[in-house]
Amino acid sequence: MARWLPVDEQEDGFGWKMDERLVRTSHALRVDGRVWLIDPVDAPELDERVRALGDPAGVLQLLDRHARDGAVWAARLGVPLIRAFEGVGETPFEALPIRDNRLWREVALWEPAGATLLCADALGTIPYFRAGAERIGVHPVLRVAPPRSLLSVAPDRVLVGHGGGIHQDAGAAVHDTVTHARRRIPSASASVARALWSSRSSRT
Repeated sequence: MARWLPVDEQEDGFGWKMDERLVRTSHALRVDGRVWLIDPVDAPELDERVRALGDPAGVLQLLDRHARDGAVWAARLGVPLIRAFEGVGETPFEALPIRDNRLWREVALWEPAGATLLCADALGTIPYFRAGAERIGVHPVLRVAPPRSLLSVAPDRVLVGHGGGIHQDAGAAVHDTVTHARRRIPSASASVARALWSSRSSRT
């Protein structure tokens, strides 16, 4: 199992990212005293930290192919696994549509009390997502038709499924990357190529 590193540590939650090529990032977020896990990967020594944050409430899966270890976490904590792309039910989150077709079903989550935007693959901060000097980027496949639903909120922070989050001027960063996603496709394509080449080189 790849080792994990702490990320996005704040009073009401924390994240952990896996030390691997696509840097899968998971989060535990406390809302109204209850803790929600978002797209979690299983890793040792995390149970105690999650339980110390508050009473576990549920596990949320934002993207159909992001099963990760959500079922394992839900069973261990005794909470429901909620496939948010099918509906968020009675949770403190609002779903923002990203894609809903047979190839790609994804929502982002908006938590209004903490002005927090949570994304699976819609946005990311690793080089694979970012074009040029962007602090956060749209998934390469989504750049042709970027998810403008993300412009309907003004986040103070953005937590993503690949990479560390954005905790300063987050709303401006999201607005910039979504509104310029298409015109930056050439730069983004170069970033993807560099990321893939770097990954290939590291294995040789």
